[in-house]
Order: sequence, then C-alpha cells, then structure tokens
Amino acid sequence: QVQLVESGGGLVQAGGSLRLSCAASGRTFSMYAMAWFRQAPGKEREFVAAINWPGSSTYYADSVKGRFTISRDNAKNTMYLQMNSLKPEDTAVYYCAVRPDRAWATWRNAYDNWGQGTQVIVSS
Repeated sequence: QVQLVESGGGLVQAGGSLRLSCAASGRTFSMYAMAWFRQAPGKEREFVAAINWPGSSTYYADSVKGRFTISRDNAKNTMYLQMNSLKPEDTAVYYCAVRPDRAWATWRNAYDNWGQGTQVIVSS
C-alpha cells in the first residue's frame, strides 16, 4: 500500500500560479507511474496529467496543455504539478494517484492508490 499526501493548494487569482506536491510513502515509489486528477463540484473526477517511471514521458489533458507541468523527484518520493496561467475553470479538488505499472494511463481505474486531495480555487 502506498500513502499519498497532497499539498500546495489554495486560493489564487486568475492568471496566477500554484505548485502542488504529492508525497509518497509506504510501498516503494520506484517503478510506478503517477497522475493528477481533479474534481470540480457536481462533476466527475477527470484526468489532468500523468508521468511514467522514471519520469521520461508525460501526458496532459487538452484543457491544461501548455499551462501545467507534471514532474517527479524520485529521490524524494514526490510528484509535482506546476500550474501556471490559472483559470477559474481550474477550480477543483486535485488528487494524486499511483498505479503499479511503469507506463502512465489516463483512466481512473488504472490507479489503485489515491491521496485525500487538495483544494484549488481560482478567482476571476
């Protein structure tokens, strides 16, 4: 079992930036792909970005491409999401997730461990 703890959320004005972190502990961090998902009020949880092991390949949802950057520091067992040019529609609870495979995936069921989420609010 992997424990995931997100941090870095908060309130920011449109056009601003935030960096989310996801710290992993428990089962070895190595050889696992990771991802960020988000869930806005009244909506389903959606894919945001994913990164493979060891971090050579990434993939983004069209809605965040060019604005968000996913990365990982394997020595620190931590994944990041740098969010720039934030928009009000980016407002959501952001979740990190890990899957027992080196390749990233974009569907929720591919991931078997989830964090508790961190709230991001973007004001207009």
